[in-house]
Amino acid sequence: MKIVIAGLGIIGGSYAKAIKKYTDHTVIGINRSEKPLQLALQCGAIDRIGTEKDLETADMLILGIYPQAAVEFIEKNGKHIGKQCIVCDTSGIKSEICPKMVELSQKYGFTFVGTHPMAGKETNGFESADEDLFKNASCIIVPCGAPKQAINTVTNFVFSIGFTRSPVTTPQEHDRMIAFTSQVPHVLACAYVLSPQCKKHKGFSAGSYRDVSRVARINAELWTELFLENKEPLVNELDELINNLTSLRNSIDQRDDKKLFEQLKAGRKVKEDLGE
Repeated sequence: MKIVIAGLGIIGGSYAKAIKKYTDHTVIGINRSEKPLQLALQCGAIDRIGTEKDLETADMLILGIYPQAAVEFIEKNGKHIGKQCIVCDTSGIKSEICPKMVELSQKYGFTFVGTHPMAGKETNGFESADEDLFKNASCIIVPCGAPKQAINTVTNFVFSIGFTRSPVTTPQEHDRMIAFTSQVPHVLACAYVLSPQCKKHKGFSAGSYRDVSRVARINAELWTELFLENKEPLVNELDELINNLTSLRNSIDQRDDKKLFEQLKAGRKVKEDLGE
């Protein structure tokens, strides 16, 4: 295929590197700033820098950019995208943007398939891109009414660059699950390190501190957008977390050893039942 990648940050750059390592597809890069394009050319992650003409003949367009920026890119360039093209976003939220992308696909004639690669790092930019970032990872597919052939094309493609799972879901279910599996941990990590004790942790911390605090090295601009655009599912999950924390806190404060023991035992059982 001829694949155009718009946005060569960590996700778009990793797509480019993985495609060149594991497939024979042609990769063309588009980016609003020049430096990532030159870095990608130098290391062979892209075959060349793209133009509007490349959108006309592309088989696939991967949007490695923030959710609203992805919509804006299509609004600006949709008239140039060929009807044979499958457009895939990589956004961490879907309910906010999928209806808009479907509407644009109907307006301009291309096919839209929502995707969300469940992989990343705490660092950003093309310099952090990794050809094996997606190895053994999951890529969620949100069809949004796309034809089965297009869904199969996207599924086969993501498997070819390292993904090993591709659960298919709706925008609503995607956002409910991502609120729990991804967004709450980021909120929790940020809240955790805001304690005054965090600055004094060295010499007193080990694996538990690292596990909880790791994702606090957050891309504040991106995650502000993701949190606010997924407000309702995220707030619901945060309410659940706060209720659980409050219950544990009260058991400790009241020295209720029996209740505390049962709460801790219940948490452990959840993980054991999941085989984790």
